[in-house]
Amino acid sequence: EYGKQWYQRRVREFQTFQHYFKRINLRESTMAGIMGRKLQAKMADAMSKRSHFSREEVDCLLTMYSAMTAGGTRLDRNKFRDVLHNTFDMTDDILMDRVFRAFDKDMDSFLSQEEWVLGLSVFLKGTLEERVAYCFDVYDMNSDGYISREEMFQMLKNSMVKVLNDLHTTEEDPDEGIKDIVELVLKKMDHDHDNRLSMDDFMKSVKEEDLLLEAFGPCLPDTKYREKFLADLESGNFDIDVSQAKS
Repeated sequence: EYGKQWYQRRVREFQTFQHYFKRINLRESTMAGIMGRKLQAKMADAMSKRSHFSREEVDCLLTMYSAMTAGGTRLDRNKFRDVLHNTFDMTDDILMDRVFRAFDKDMDSFLSQEEWVLGLSVFLKGTLEERVAYCFDVYDMNSDGYISREEMFQMLKNSMVKVLNDLHTTEEDPDEGIKDIVELVLKKMDHDHDNRLSMDDFMKSVKEEDLLLEAFGPCLPDTKYREKFLADLESGNFDIDVSQAKS
């Protein structure tokens, strides 16, 4: 009888301890959630002052970032490319890599929360000057401050081959035609006649003719995808497809 009473007492004590520790874990989890939300709200407020987004929009973008990184602070290239493809219907591998590079300001091969928000600010809502600088950064493939004849040729050839493939058209040697296009572009945009495009050349050309902004391939979102993204962001009714994101 004594042994039975001792056993029952120990069971009650164990259950009491279990309940106590569950309450502690729940409290700690709740506190962590509150602290996380407070930190995100503080970040949203700070980033809204440095971007073209409202505080509420930045908060939504940070929530999206958290979902894509499982609460982390490093968004990798593959997951970002999935966003470009699934959300903005971008398909050019070379240009998607260059867009990632343009967002990745510290060149660590990951996007921080700040790089994600500020990059999207230019990508979706940038001023003309911001978009010119962004496109130039995308097209300057070796980051030497110029778009060379070789870089123009590579990007135009990549775009041309894609168009020909989409049209199911074959051309034995498209290179000569692309070289001709490069020469025409230089004639139109190379204002200081040094056989390459500087940032000043590019800016002046785009201000004269805005269609030249994406002269070497699409690196900004199509209007319909841009407007849908912004409408969803403003309403807070956002569902970004990260199901195919690669680790």
